Amino acid sequence: MLTLMPAPESNPPPRPPETKLWTGHSSQWVHFWYYSVCVILALAALGGIPFTGGLSAIGLILPLGLWISRWWYTRTTVFELTSQRLRIRSGIINRRLDEVELYRVKDYELVQPLMLRLLGLGNLTLVSSDATTPKVYLRAIANAEEVRELLRNAVQSERDRKRVREVDVGAHEDGPEAPPV
Repeated sequence: MLTLMPAPESNPPPRPPETKLWTGHSSQWVHFWYYSVCVILALAALGGIPFTGGLSAIGLILPLGLWISRWWYTRTTVFELTSQRLRIRSGIINRRLDEVELYRVKDYELVQPLMLRLLGLGNLTLVSSDATTPKVYLRAIANAEEVRELLRNAVQSERDRKRVREVDVGAHEDGPEAPPV
């Protein structure tokens, strides 16, 4: 009689629970010029009503449809920063989920053009070593400086937890490598 004995279980280290740090989405202000063109098209369609016997009112469908689709797509794109990764959910009909593990984030850049700064918004760009998403853009997000600090602290915590360090190969302390002679 053959009996199989279960293999001894090795207890992996407990994984800390993933906690949500921030959730947000791009502001509609990022599409200011796009919406302005939609308004101009709508005004042109309305202005043509007396000259076309009302037929140009049909032209309101295009700018209204463009406005609604852009607004809806921006509204349904959600950024979620957790203690272990950044998730980006987007799409209206076809949904897409992109994730970047925080320990892969190499650099982040905060840019606040005058218009966005006046509105309390900013653009945050992440550079990662992830093959599918080497750059991640969080455009026109509220409280961008605070989000950058949250991200920075979470990246460092996740790197410490995973014992991951970034190493730059090929660069010298004095600057770029000298060309061969």
